[in-house]
Amino acid sequence: MAPTFPRFMGRSSDIISGHQEYLFPCVNVYYDDPVVITRGKMGRVCDADGREYIDFFGGILTISVGHCNPEITDRVVAQMRELQHASTLYPTEPQVQLAKRLAGLTPGGLKKSFFTNSGTEANETAILLAQLFTDATDVIVLRHAYHGRSALTMSMGGMAPWRVQRIPVGGISHAHAAYCYRCALGRSYPDCGVACASDVEELIQTATSGRIAAVIAEPIQGVGGYITPPPGYFEELVRIVRSHGGLFICDEVQTGFGRTGKMFGIQHWNVEPDIMTFAKGLANGVPIGVTIAREDIADAFKGQSISTFGGNPVSATAALATLDYIEQKNLVENARIQGERLRNHLLDLQKKCPAIRDVRGLGLMQAIEFASEDGTPLADETARAFEETRHQGLLLGRGGLYKNCLRIAPTLNVSAEDIDESMRILGQSLTALGG
Repeated sequence: MAPTFPRFMGRSSDIISGHQEYLFPCVNVYYDDPVVITRGKMGRVCDADGREYIDFFGGILTISVGHCNPEITDRVVAQMRELQHASTLYPTEPQVQLAKRLAGLTPGGLKKSFFTNSGTEANETAILLAQLFTDATDVIVLRHAYHGRSALTMSMGGMAPWRVQRIPVGGISHAHAAYCYRCALGRSYPDCGVACASDVEELIQTATSGRIAAVIAEPIQGVGGYITPPPGYFEELVRIVRSHGGLFICDEVQTGFGRTGKMFGIQHWNVEPDIMTFAKGLANGVPIGVTIAREDIADAFKGQSISTFGGNPVSATAALATLDYIEQKNLVENARIQGERLRNHLLDLQKKCPAIRDVRGLGLMQAIEFASEDGTPLADETARAFEETRHQGLLLGRGGLYKNCLRIAPTLNVSAEDIDESMRILGQSLTALGG
């Protein structure tokens, strides 16, 4: 049942005006008429004018088990009453408990964690750690990737609109992503033999020193429009990089903790990371970042380092509560089951809407790409569909290099009824725009 929210009238315009006056203009907002969210309850949110929405994007895959989920919120509030902050200079029970929990959950013998505040910081830490361990500096990244907004992580990004710095950080080479719908090599899977991954061998030999610190990759490229690699891609990519002495850093900031129908996105492929990074949905909206590595790799980070807010007892408690909820409610399996239901809806819509050229993703991380018959991206049409779904009470994400993808990511505890309702709205929106 949809929650009932109090009604707030006449506030949106004031808040939007203040946002435009007092925030950096680079702070991107969705929609021509931005949604000013004032309340959230599980899978629904309410704006300042009293309008309710089904939230199928959750603050970029961050609300993993529901807005203001009482089982999470109660534990967070209780922790805030006991201890709100200590910094990493003082060991705390929630931080140690979370580190132990992650060591038990992650694949590949990963054991030691470094806590930060965001995915950007987690990825920065991972790259530094790989360089310290291998005594090499070159890093392989993927085109269409997004890893954060710092100077280093922007340089690692694979989309021009997100790389705003004038002088990129050096030592970074961009490999082909497994973007099967728009294969850069003009091949088709499976006959291609994952040539996009095999090309990394020549990339290393021609664009690097030949000594590699790491390859960093998202199991599914989030901001890139949920680009999902086929079987064999990661196996070949990681094999090549390791043959040149490099490590595999798996960026699970968006795919981690059940989102794809497995606990971690990389578990869909036959590889184990040397380092993993997390953020977003781990703490259901409370800021957190984690870098976890094998013990021998973690021990290469010598000297002194701190994180003022990393491993904060409140954030760690939120993460522990979220993990408990995911496991107790069997939400990884729910993500798999409801993800299949969601995908079937999208495939049905594709049959009715010729502009939907690709449906991709895993679990509750699904996207549709709009293009003309010859593959020309339909960014304007995607924008209109995006706006129309909002007007009909459904919040989605948008992404892709060409801004022609709709990204869909409901909470892990989404019901079949909410899947059906959201897809009905999406279908109505496309019909209203002429199919």
